[in-house]
Amino acid sequence: MSAGEAVIPIVPAEQEHAEQSRRGGPGRERKRRAGRGRQVDARALAEVREAIGLTDEPAADHRAHGATPLRRDLLIEYLHRLQDRFGQLGTPHLAALASLMRLSQAEVFEVASFYHHFDVVREDAEGRVPAPPKLTVRVCDSLSCALAGGEQLLSRLRSVLGGDVRVLSAPCVGRCEQAPVAVVHQQPVPHATVESVQAAVAGGVRTPAPEPYIDLTAYRATGGYARLAECLEGRRSADSVIETLEHAGLRGLGGAGFPAGRKWRILRGQPAPRLVAVNIDEGEPGTFKDRALLERDPHRFLEGMLIAAWAIDAAGLYIYLRDEYHGCRALLEAELASLRDAAPWPAGWAPPTIELRRGAGAYVCGEESAMIESIEGKRGWPRLRPPYVAEVGLFGRPTLEHNFETLYWVPELLTHGAEWFAAQGRHGRKGLRRFSVSGRVRAPGVKLAPAGITLRELVDEHCGGMLPGHELYAYLPGGASGGILPAALADVPLDFDTLQPHGCFIGSAAVIVLSQHDRAVDAARNVMRFFAHESCGQCTPCRAGTAKASALIEGDTWDLTLLADLSAVMREASICGLGQAAPNPVDCVVRYFAHELAETKPAEGTT
Repeated sequence: MSAGEAVIPIVPAEQEHAEQSRRGGPGRERKRRAGRGRQVDARALAEVREAIGLTDEPAADHRAHGATPLRRDLLIEYLHRLQDRFGQLGTPHLAALASLMRLSQAEVFEVASFYHHFDVVREDAEGRVPAPPKLTVRVCDSLSCALAGGEQLLSRLRSVLGGDVRVLSAPCVGRCEQAPVAVVHQQPVPHATVESVQAAVAGGVRTPAPEPYIDLTAYRATGGYARLAECLEGRRSADSVIETLEHAGLRGLGGAGFPAGRKWRILRGQPAPRLVAVNIDEGEPGTFKDRALLERDPHRFLEGMLIAAWAIDAAGLYIYLRDEYHGCRALLEAELASLRDAAPWPAGWAPPTIELRRGAGAYVCGEESAMIESIEGKRGWPRLRPPYVAEVGLFGRPTLEHNFETLYWVPELLTHGAEWFAAQGRHGRKGLRRFSVSGRVRAPGVKLAPAGITLRELVDEHCGGMLPGHELYAYLPGGASGGILPAALADVPLDFDTLQPHGCFIGSAAVIVLSQHDRAVDAARNVMRFFAHESCGQCTPCRAGTAKASALIEGDTWDLTLLADLSAVMREASICGLGQAAPNPVDCVVRYFAHELAETKPAEGTT
């Protein structure tokens, strides 16, 4: 087992034949690609080979018949290596990479240009690739950071950091409890000020070091991997483990809330080989719980993941980690290596190979099929369903897709039992939930609380109350896409299925708290700009709808009839949850905060 080692993707033969037939056969495809596009520069080719770790002698013609191409699914990994090495992706390097991979230059370019963290740079008029900035500072402009003065910080940094330092705004970086946040290259600066960012720039630290955490030795000392051993030694059956998940009522905690036990049963009924894909992209503004858990206790998640792989007899495991979590990536790489060397499981069991994949800055890859497309080295475009990923997922194989926190709970449930978990709820709900809480509270952070707790109880009992001088005015119960509710609804239980009657949902339980000093219309504008920026562009309702809605709500007078029509089209016709949920904040403002709007036009049919 290893992280990042080459593994032959499991692709059905019929899928390969269908792809060749679509392109006109393998010979025709080579002929079509040969001789088109820019010529490959020999120096760029040598630099790309070195950057991606090719040590063998280059063939005279990389497109020659019979040449073995690089793995297509590792295209994004190769792009990351080039970006890390050269600070950007020059078009000569993209052309060289396309040659080595036997792909069209257009295909490589479209993938590189899709992801926000890749800087694609063309040659100038003299044929030279401009040098990259020596340093990039990003300032988060998500709602939580905006509430904490992120916009003012961005403006001041642009005026004081000159020369070779590039200052950019960035969508949520997953540290909302530390708002406002700046990132100096890869080094996060929590609770950032102009002075602390300047110090970080001058200090020269560019990559984060992991904070103290529970490593493999410490985890095993407290009984870690004992539950996995019980499964492998036959003391637990796959059916009994699945029954525990079902009786506990564990649901997917990435946003959709699909029952975890039912998902495992579905996968067990699918033909082998089966795969597991874990989504730690966590791009929803306001969400940071997976990062916080991973930074402290990675092996609890890894044990849960291996138990899931054993239960469905998976042939391979893929972990998709958000690119902003650079410290977590180093931590996972180290602990996966320790796990491989220590092998804390019964002799004779060969665990599936684990591949750690790196996202590249695309919120849409939080959607399961978009993540799968990204793991395959493509643009993160959501797939039309059916078929579902449980039937036709990664590399065309049945795939168990899970969120980090869902798997993190598995060892706990097997240790304490389903009844223990189910008994923890409040207000008629069952279980425990971790809430990412940010905004106008004294103690933001990840809060473990009973499912069904109300916002008022969550703030008072777990967050130390509101900040001094602030009173509860409104809150977002499920991040940017979960809608906005007024303080009058702060006693609604926070759980799956409890918020839908109010036009909201809990999603990943990202709670952003607003006070009387804030306006819901400003919050809606912030998150709609985010959606317009992050729409993948595949479907017109989302691509055009988010941009149009963002423009329509910039003024204090809103055309409610047009916004209602736009909302209906986006909900009904968008391919994935991004476009379907994007209207929620706007609809909530119209429903609950109309007093903030000036001279609004009534919707048709109303008085």
